[in-house]
Amino acid sequence: MYSFIYNAGKLALLKGEVQPLADTLRAALVSDAYTADKDAHAFFADISHEVSGTGYTAGGKALTSVSLAQDNANDHAAILADNVVWPVGAFTARAAVLYKDTGSPATSPLLAYMNFGGDHTVSGEDFNLEWSPEGVMYLGE
Repeated sequence: MYSFIYNAGKLALLKGEVQPLADTLRAALVSDAYTADKDAHAFFADISHEVSGTGYTAGGKALTSVSLAQDNANDHAAILADNVVWPVGAFTARAAVLYKDTGSPATSPLLAYMNFGGDHTVSGEDFNLEWSPEGVMYLGE
């Protein structure tokens, strides 16, 4: 599995355009046909091949219980949130994309890409997106 923070997301965080505790952060699922580009993709409108199917709504789901944490042992700070569940789904996803929802895909900045390392398919069961113990995303050395 590999992940990264989109370069435009890094800039949006540094400029204060993303406020994790005040903004609506969403996780959307994409298929293996999406080719992530951390340099060229800046907004949710740049995302192609979002999954579709029973139990999944375009645009993904909002993160809940968002908080921030400082981890001195690992020298990073993280965004934390509850895991995301799509109940009784029927679809296949390869990765998740984290973004700030502004109400318009053209102005909703991309934050992070999380590749699952392979396709995950559900057929009538819950799709669980479980975050790393280190957080949804983190900034560190």
